[in-house]
Amino acid sequence: MPITVVTADITQLRVDTIVNAANPGLLGGGGVDGAIHRAAGPALLNACRALPESAPGVRCPTGEVRITPGFDLPVRYVIHTVGPIWQGGDHDEAELLSHCYRNSLRLLREHRLHTIAFPAISCGVYGYPATLAAAVAAATLCDEPTHDASIDITLCCFSDAMRAIFQGALNAV
Repeated sequence: MPITVVTADITQLRVDTIVNAANPGLLGGGGVDGAIHRAAGPALLNACRALPESAPGVRCPTGEVRITPGFDLPVRYVIHTVGPIWQGGDHDEAELLSHCYRNSLRLLREHRLHTIAFPAISCGVYGYPATLAAAVAAATLCDEPTHDASIDITLCCFSDAMRAIFQGALNAV
């Protein structure tokens, strides 16, 4: 399962699916979530609105995943996941962040897809320290079964500085 770290606009990548670091309502927002919604077009928002709520205003609880078509994006699907809001590290943040990666890969396999790109989940407005988030991402992804060489993972960072952090974490595993 090769893992590559790149600096790029995730909405421009040509992979089977990209992961959206979404909010629980799945109705768009800032950062990567807003960029994905803008690039996918209004059909993505309509598809997200059609997903059932598990609680008022919550279509995807923290650590879980939902899937929609990619619409105007150059991908088949968008996997939406909600990362944890950083609260100092004593509120199961690492476990919840790990679930985001594991559950995304589970959906990838269930839909028989082979290429996936992840953003730096929770590293924006959710305030997760990048070095800690990168360590969780690298450890989780490297802990996945390696027998499936048909899956290619891209960690897509919005800046060279973030890319260096994620590459360093991957090298340390």
